[in-house]
Amino acid sequence: MRVRTLARSRYAATPFVLRLYLRLERSWILVWAVSFLTLMYLSVIAMEQAYPTQEALQARAGLMSNPAAIMMTGPAFALDDYTFGAMLANELSLWTYIPAAIMSILLAVRRSRGEEETGRLEVLAAMPLGRHAPVAAAALTVAIANLIVAAAITLAVASVGVADALAFGISAGLTGILFGAVALLCGQMTEHAKTASGLAFGILGLAVIVRGFGDVIEPTGSWLSWFSPIAWAQQTRLFTDLRWWPLLFTVSATVLIAGLAMALNARRDLGAGLLPTRSGPASASDFLATPTGLAVRLLSGTFVAWSAGLFVFAVAFGSLATSIDTLLADNPAIGEWVAISTDDLTLSFASVIVSLLALGPLILGCSAILQLRRDEREGRLSALLTAGFSRLRIYSAWSAVSSAGAALTMVVMGAGTGLGLFLVTGDASWAASLTFASLAYIPAIILVCALSAAVVGTAAPQSLAWSLIAFVALEVYLGDLLSLPGWLRNLSPIAHTPLVPYEAPAAAPLTVMAGLAIVLGLLGALSLSRRDID
Repeated sequence: MRVRTLARSRYAATPFVLRLYLRLERSWILVWAVSFLTLMYLSVIAMEQAYPTQEALQARAGLMSNPAAIMMTGPAFALDDYTFGAMLANELSLWTYIPAAIMSILLAVRRSRGEEETGRLEVLAAMPLGRHAPVAAAALTVAIANLIVAAAITLAVASVGVADALAFGISAGLTGILFGAVALLCGQMTEHAKTASGLAFGILGLAVIVRGFGDVIEPTGSWLSWFSPIAWAQQTRLFTDLRWWPLLFTVSATVLIAGLAMALNARRDLGAGLLPTRSGPASASDFLATPTGLAVRLLSGTFVAWSAGLFVFAVAFGSLATSIDTLLADNPAIGEWVAISTDDLTLSFASVIVSLLALGPLILGCSAILQLRRDEREGRLSALLTAGFSRLRIYSAWSAVSSAGAALTMVVMGAGTGLGLFLVTGDASWAASLTFASLAYIPAIILVCALSAAVVGTAAPQSLAWSLIAFVALEVYLGDLLSLPGWLRNLSPIAHTPLVPYEAPAAAPLTVMAGLAIVLGLLGALSLSRRDID
């Protein structure tokens, strides 16, 4: 009896904290669910139009013999008699599980370590709150978010097969919950939310890499693949030979990791991590004591980590460019999905690849700049102002560092694509050519960063910037196939960027985008100088 009473006291007021967290996150969870539903539903439609016949499906199956394709998708099942469902699972599963994991990591860290770092949890702790209540509420919030996302995924692909669609949604939801538990565990180990999320993302990246190498060893999954939680979900063999038992690994690992997080939560002080914090230098350098130096210090780790990951992805993507001639010959409908010219298929497709990869730097730059708005809400911007720095200087430094980092990431992506082509063709000129081509996308990246800066300066909803990112993704990946009207496609900065090196650079649209970026940047600066700081 005493043990049960003690257990209840440790989780006291968990329902109250859960309701609070769900209220704070309801809009964020809804956006994720609608995004999953919309993008996956459109992807199903796009694939149905791009691969309308069995011959087209078999041609796509032939591309799965490429190790780079397996690395970027997943284990290849039923290649001898390729069905639409098998292709859907092979092509979409990895890129469904990864976003679900990202969503869960961000949510878990924000509602656990983030609450401690900002001091809000101390306010809650003043109430009759159990020791484990905040962590348990964060875990339940992640679980509910993934349940809603799982329902959205199931609904989006239900037309292909109800039972397998349900398994798709459940496997994605369980994978998200697992990485949410990983994030909660990382939050117990480290003192800062950024470190906890970085550690969790590193584990996610490792899981993706292990799965990739394991499936390259054996296309249907080798012994190495089973060391990755991503593989456990993919080994359900959706739409081919459905089996549920691999998800038992996911459930077991989730229970174990969540239980360990709870145990460690009882062994540390509020606001502290179990891992010792490294002591910094006694005094900061002159550069670090400036807004520019601070921005570089805070953002450089994120940019380096994501640039490295995106570079590997670009190399794999670039190595597929030489396979497009065979795929297009067997399935001409691919030309309706991606704007490829038959004059020089490899050059044309390589140019398209660079445009597709530009979405990564756009997301990275937007996220970095919007972090300044979060710092304002949490009081860190006020601390800089009290140190004697002007609003304009802080705003300009943060925007410049974020934009430069995004532009440099784009160059890295171009170089990675060129390296991928060099590895399969032996022609070293591809590296220089596609690195140069990536420069054409810098005005579009700067324009999106400027819009994000204007959102910060005017205190507009951050969803405005993210809505543009979502539209750019839709236009770049599905614009041709969905036959979007020209006026609508012209709202995307990428649509105005020439497909270099296949097309010659055009100065006019790049100059206009640069000019718009200056106007938006000035608008944000003027607005920030005149409004109250949160």
